[in-house]
Amino acid sequence: MEKKKCPQCKNLILKTSPTCLYCGRPNKFITKDYVNKKWNKENNTNVFDYIFINKHLVFILFLIFTIVIIIFS
Repeated sequence: MEKKKCPQCKNLILKTSPTCLYCGRPNKFITKDYVNKKWNKENNTNVFDYIFINKHLVFILFLIFTIVIIIFS
């Protein structure tokens, strides 16, 4: 594991740690994107499922609409 010095307290910390264990200084800037990437892995699949279901629903409605037009014309 690679280590680096904390800029604030000068102790060695892992490069992958989010904060310094000794002084609590953030090693990485924690943003909403960082949190979503780390913890909300299912968030992206829910958006994809929502779009995928809507595309099928639109296709089915379009198919029914064309069949009704053909029958009544």
